[in-house]
Amino acid sequence: MSETKTILVAGTYDTKDDELNFIAEVIRGQGGAVLSMDLSVLGDPSAPTDISKHAVAEAGGSSIEVAIDSGDENRAMQIMAQGAAAKALELYRAGRIDGVIVLGGTMGTDLAPDLCAALPLGVPKYVVSTVAFSPLLPPGRIPADVQMILWAGGLYGLNSICKASLSQAAGAVLGAARAAVAPDRDRPLIGMTSFGKTVLRYMVALKPALEARGYEVAVFHATGMGGRAFESLAGEGAFACVMDFAPQEVSNHLFGGLSAGADRMTHAGRAGIPQLVAPGCYDLVDFVGWQPVPAPLEGRPTHAHNRLLTSAVLEAGERRQVARAICDKLTEATAPVAVILPTGGCNEWDRPGADLHDAEGLAAFCDEMRGCMPANAALHELDAHINDDAFAEKVLEIFDAWVSEGLIARP
Repeated sequence: MSETKTILVAGTYDTKDDELNFIAEVIRGQGGAVLSMDLSVLGDPSAPTDISKHAVAEAGGSSIEVAIDSGDENRAMQIMAQGAAAKALELYRAGRIDGVIVLGGTMGTDLAPDLCAALPLGVPKYVVSTVAFSPLLPPGRIPADVQMILWAGGLYGLNSICKASLSQAAGAVLGAARAAVAPDRDRPLIGMTSFGKTVLRYMVALKPALEARGYEVAVFHATGMGGRAFESLAGEGAFACVMDFAPQEVSNHLFGGLSAGADRMTHAGRAGIPQLVAPGCYDLVDFVGWQPVPAPLEGRPTHAHNRLLTSAVLEAGERRQVARAICDKLTEATAPVAVILPTGGCNEWDRPGADLHDAEGLAAFCDEMRGCMPANAALHELDAHINDDAFAEKVLEIFDAWVSEGLIARP
């Protein structure tokens, strides 16, 4: 707490000068330090910033002159977004910033996700925006650990209403930088995907078993943003091994559900991280429960998990599409891949007698998995349900063998 934390305060200082300086004053008043970054194109701030707009544009491999000469404000802001992302990462790696806050209307908010996504998971990232929580912001562009605050009444100039939002945001990012606990790298980290225990339960047995072996286990809720966080860390090489047992976001992306992006299930393989894979909930597509059922999913069985989330069941042909998509993604792996295929069912609602059980659909999926499994992956068929003890036991059997062979780092 005694160490001064430095916050990067970024925005278009030509139009938001008063507001950005107010944020900086609040941070300094609370004992923090500030680095200011100007994201303007046409105008200039009232006083020079620590990182000028020229330095930002150059960090993106361009210049302010090119941005202006383009005659296209959208193109100009993309130049600044690329530069802001590169510059923010440079500052973080140099140990010069401990968090970031970006202020904007639609211009600044369009740029903010790029800047924030450039910083590692765990670095405090706050966006104060006039369009926070708006459908203008597609989930695929929102970094997994960003915090957003609505900038109410703040489109132009300071007032008591917007000062309330700005001061809270300034205090929040500084407080987060002071309170943040850096990840403990003393134990190798296992990344696992899952859902709640009502539908998938393997983590209940696997987490303590892996921890007893000296590993740390992080379980990611695979409902879109959780998958994005999982992929982000995998891309950074943060995991010693991944246990991707809930790739439902692949199905979601194919059929219009809660997607984690087109690159879901690819980063671990590209990063050379060993992968244990199973198709938990592959047969379901999640959609927003308080909205109408998407047209392509009408007329089929659904499960309302709560008021936020409902799942629709895929048909046999669609399940074959999912199998092919999963297998295609695994071809990119540069490290060992083991696919465990529980032929008795892949979620708790898919058992004989359960509401969403579809024996024909499950058989079609298993058949397609057998036929399209890539040569670089080992298929392990298991005459069991994914929630049976036999599944967790098989996972540990393969995991232990890989550790013995030196494919997974020992604690």
